[in-house]
Amino acid sequence: MAGASSPAGTAQGRGPAFKYDLLTALGAHACRSDKHAQRLVLRLMTLVTARYDWRHDRLSTGQREIAALWAVDERTVKREMAKLRERGWLVLRHPAARGRVACYGLGVPAILADTRRAWGAVGPDFEARLAGPVPEGQGANVIPFPEGSGPGGEAAPAGPWGEVAARFRAADAAAHAAWIAPLRFEGVADGVLRLRAPSAFHASFVRTHLAGTLADLARGVASSVEVLA
Repeated sequence: MAGASSPAGTAQGRGPAFKYDLLTALGAHACRSDKHAQRLVLRLMTLVTARYDWRHDRLSTGQREIAALWAVDERTVKREMAKLRERGWLVLRHPAARGRVACYGLGVPAILADTRRAWGAVGPDFEARLAGPVPEGQGANVIPFPEGSGPGGEAAPAGPWGEVAARFRAADAAAHAAWIAPLRFEGVADGVLRLRAPSAFHASFVRTHLAGTLADLARGVASSVEVLA
């Protein structure tokens, strides 16, 4: 399945939160697989976590470096990379040439298709998000809201939370639509910006992956962010 992939089939443009979803899907899939499949998925996840360039949606790492990371020989690297290409999980962008290592991209559609059965075990929010409608030309799993509006066509929040949310949206519209827009502003007290999420899973994800970004954006409004379920 080597070859160039379209933008809709890549990780680029999906926002920083998507990589956590993709790694979670792979991990959940591995937990339901045999030991050989688990090892292949673990190696891919380790390689992606350590060396994937999400900004440019590419992996350019030499076989010797991968072998050291995986604690195997280069022959094993060749074999495992071939398996990942056959599955469509890695897509060859540019073959290796003299003085240049091969360049790969993640085969997002194949990864999502192969891991789909495991999504429900993560949680209904996760399953709905990955299976959701795809906006034209992006391949993301959320539908962006019209400018100046929130979920269901409601007006964007006003006040300090509205300013923080607007800054987040300007930086990453896809992650805003998936994770920030559903949050409800509870108020600011004792320097803490309090938000309420629609579910425990949603709150946990925001606390783990986005709270630091929100705290940075909320400087001048609050010293910390608390997300309630």
